[in-house]
Amino acid sequence: MKISGWKKGVFYSFLFLIGVLVAFFFIAPGQVEESNNKVLYRPPYSVSDKARQLHKTLLIGDLHADSLLWDRDLLKLSVRGQVDIPRLIEGNVAIQAFTVVTKTPRKLNIEKNDDKTDNILLLALCERWPIATWTSLTERALFQAKRLHHFASNSEGKLRIIKTKTDLEGYLQDREKTPNITAGFLGIEGAHALDGKITNVDVLFDAGFRMMAPTHFFDNEIGGSAHGLERTGLTDLGKEMIKKMEAKHMIIDLAHASSKTIDDVLTLATGPVVVSHTGVKGTCENNRNLSDEQIKNIAGKRGVIGIGYWDTAVCGKDAKAIVKAIRYVVDLVGVDYVALGSDFDGAVIVPFDTTGVVQITDALLETGFTEEEIRKIMGGNLLRVLMESLP
Repeated sequence: MKISGWKKGVFYSFLFLIGVLVAFFFIAPGQVEESNNKVLYRPPYSVSDKARQLHKTLLIGDLHADSLLWDRDLLKLSVRGQVDIPRLIEGNVAIQAFTVVTKTPRKLNIEKNDDKTDNILLLALCERWPIATWTSLTERALFQAKRLHHFASNSEGKLRIIKTKTDLEGYLQDREKTPNITAGFLGIEGAHALDGKITNVDVLFDAGFRMMAPTHFFDNEIGGSAHGLERTGLTDLGKEMIKKMEAKHMIIDLAHASSKTIDDVLTLATGPVVVSHTGVKGTCENNRNLSDEQIKNIAGKRGVIGIGYWDTAVCGKDAKAIVKAIRYVVDLVGVDYVALGSDFDGAVIVPFDTTGVVQITDALLETGFTEEEIRKIMGGNLLRVLMESLP
């Protein structure tokens, strides 16, 4: 039977549509991640014997990685992205904050953004997230939390999730006997994830979240962002959120907060706060980074400042630039208030993946830090804040 021309056209159009859908749902997610999360130098990483030996004895913690955003099995070793469980274990990273992103603007920048556009919606469609996530930022946070819990439950004990002091203490005891395990805790970039409802603090806490930032790249119902239009301080709802978070023993993250929001939080906060991923103006002057006064005020609350690894944070593309920022904070306020805050898998270009954190240990040694100081910087200070803050 002869097939008419219009039927051929319909058939080929159908095949084309299938091809487009396959590409969108099964090829595009990996390509998007690969283009956004690049590593300048691939492993293996060369360091001194002294650094490598010391690194094996450290308890290493990282305050920030957005790995749950991407459509990748974190239980499998990957050449894509910057973090997965095998690479955390290989890099001797004991504690990793897994931070979730629920909304970012198009044409994202560090100077001025509004909340009118939504990059994450397109990613959610591309990665086949549940329909509820299309309209609810809270659901997006919960979906990413479920991803981490799924990985932990299928990791054969290699990934633990930290929710309480008891969890943390038990994990550290187990790690003494079985070093080849790692742990994570959940954080949120921007309290717009509450969908404007303060009761969602309880919902997110129950899902395992133990850290949250008031803002991300735009102003929201909670407060002003360093990259927003108004850059105001905490709103009344924001002040209520801070009090509720402290009552539930959740850690307040000041990354991306406006100067006024930082001041307002520090006025209200009774416990240590963190800046999960940042640089400092003293070594890298831009709107993204902390001033000397902000560093001093955060240290005054016994908080910690997580130094990031990407160029906008440290004005450099290697471990020496990262350590230069660390040295600046230490010289300004002391060694007890600085930590690692990579921003791995956060749509940034970094010099190494998480197996290369040993390069920071090497650069700290070269810069003259003592082993005791290095232990605090690489994870001890973060551990102290977790012990003081977790329920």
